Amino acid sequence: MATPSPQECSKFTAAVPSLATISENDLSNHLLEPSLCKKLRSISHSQSIVVIEQPDNDYKCLQVSEWAGVELTWGRALLIFLGVWLLVIFLAVWPLYKAGHTQEPDAATAQRLARAFHDLELLKRQNAELRSLFTGINIGDPSLRQEQKDALYQDLQDKLRRAEDLLERSQDINKQSTVEVGEGPSERYERLRRRISDNVQELWYFVSVEMNKMRKQVLDISPDLATKLTRILEEGVEHKRSLLVDLQSLAEVDGFAAWREQEANELSDLVQRRLEYLQNPADCSQARKLTCNLNKGCGYGCQLHHVVYCLMVAYGTQRTLILKSKGWRYHKTGWEEVFFPLSNTCTDPNGDSHSHWPGKTDTQVVDLPIIDSLSPRPPYLPLAVPADLAPRLTRLHGDPIVWWVGQLLKYLLRPQEATSNMLRDAGEKLQFKKPIVGVHVRRTDKVGTEAAFHQLEEYMLAVDEYFDQLEMKSGPVDQRRIFLASDDPKVLAEAKTKYTNYEVIGDPVIAKSAAVHTRYSDVSLNGIIIDIHFLSMSDYLVCTFSSQVCRVAYELMQTMYPDAADLFRSLDDIYYYGGQSAHNRVAVLPHESQDARDMNLEVGDLVGVAGNHWDGFSKGKNLRTNRIGLYPSFKVVEKVEAVEFPTYPEVPLKNPAS
Repeated sequence: MATPSPQECSKFTAAVPSLATISENDLSNHLLEPSLCKKLRSISHSQSIVVIEQPDNDYKCLQVSEWAGVELTWGRALLIFLGVWLLVIFLAVWPLYKAGHTQEPDAATAQRLARAFHDLELLKRQNAELRSLFTGINIGDPSLRQEQKDALYQDLQDKLRRAEDLLERSQDINKQSTVEVGEGPSERYERLRRRISDNVQELWYFVSVEMNKMRKQVLDISPDLATKLTRILEEGVEHKRSLLVDLQSLAEVDGFAAWREQEANELSDLVQRRLEYLQNPADCSQARKLTCNLNKGCGYGCQLHHVVYCLMVAYGTQRTLILKSKGWRYHKTGWEEVFFPLSNTCTDPNGDSHSHWPGKTDTQVVDLPIIDSLSPRPPYLPLAVPADLAPRLTRLHGDPIVWWVGQLLKYLLRPQEATSNMLRDAGEKLQFKKPIVGVHVRRTDKVGTEAAFHQLEEYMLAVDEYFDQLEMKSGPVDQRRIFLASDDPKVLAEAKTKYTNYEVIGDPVIAKSAAVHTRYSDVSLNGIIIDIHFLSMSDYLVCTFSSQVCRVAYELMQTMYPDAADLFRSLDDIYYYGGQSAHNRVAVLPHESQDARDMNLEVGDLVGVAGNHWDGFSKGKNLRTNRIGLYPSFKVVEKVEAVEFPTYPEVPLKNPAS
């Protein structure tokens, strides 16, 4: 530090007491010359200046003294307190701001909100006291005695401690919010919550079927008993609805709704970015490719599943998929006029080397056959899901393979502008709005070959049950509404005639175009795209899973919710994927055979699934005993087939743009 001249310091010490802290205002109050004030400021670079006379008359200007340190600490404490106060407000409000921009407040958010408001009230009182303190104190007031300054300093220290306590509490709130959104619930909790819901439904299938059997048996013998059984069924279904409503509400108030939304978005974004990377190599002439012919000899839903299978294998083998679609039966000019191309940079099917499946690792171009004739079969086929995603998927979703297929469809079915405009216009024409149940009634060529005939009443019973449960949860709806898609135009007329309490939305022109003799046309293609789009946009789906159109709609529905695995009612099959590998479940409870129809189970047995009879029992094969028979559906759980796919380390797990 520079040393002033003896003359300057003597003049300064003559004006003020020795060992005093002087601010710029103090210097002026003590009538020091402005030039000296400026010079002293330039020497110390501080608003607090102390001049000490050394015994040897060597005068120095310093920044610290005996009691000046008290006043200096006091001034700094005021500034620290103000800074902490502002930081507390920021940390208290920020997690609530974030929560408010992700979803409606759930119970945990509401609790944090109430807590933050309480803390803010305390902060307001502290702020009022702080203002009063600043108003009533002149830091440079020489009239304040030492004990007064010490008392004020102690009071400020107490307030600072209280502010620090609030800061710690606010940090706890912020930490709690981070845990809920970042870490989420345990996998066991999520799987158990879904299992309870499934078991309630399976219990009702069993009870309702058995009670109806009894009611029919006694109807002629004892009408009074039949009436009593009917009343038990009516009350029983209310119990079932109430249980399912409570389970739905549990997922809304358990504090993990924000995590589910975020996890679903992040997983979807990761898969889409990986597909984008795979399908857009830097150098197409050097890229390894997998070619797939769109024109499989089947309908639109079947062809979509064919392309999904091709993309699965491409993802598993790290080959860019080249879709050959010119001359497509539905649209002669090809896929790319209806949906976006699968690649922006690589559509050339040529390469230096060419082979039919499976080829070799260094074969540049490999042709993939349809799944029915694929040999050897790679491990990437349904029902396999990528092992690196499986732990997250089993926690998030009730049926990971359906989610996985839905993500591949999401990438494939990116509509061109003309297709988007067509869907928008169709929505306006149909006046599609919620709440709404999507109903798909497949007739024509499916009935009698791949599927049994189901009356419209069977579909509408499931629709009625959905709305009855919805009204128990949310109160009366303004209008019950269905979107009805069918390849039989008579079904639309039947629904409007029989179910006048419903608004029936559908286009008979589309139904006519779906007939076998007009199916492969642009009009029919537009119609089936519209049907699948609005079926997937519905709140709930009632259909037959023997139909590929219904399964495509169900798969696409998964891309619109964190978990839509249970938002359906199939009148025949469980979900399956044509050409899939074995569908297995694991026994979690033992079962002893009661008659020749059912089979024994031991905990841990692997059961190959054949189907669900929707009466509390499923059919399958015990792979330990090789016995085929029935077993209670609730005694098994799905076995998730986690397979080692490439992990694409070039694609970051977190989107850098988010």
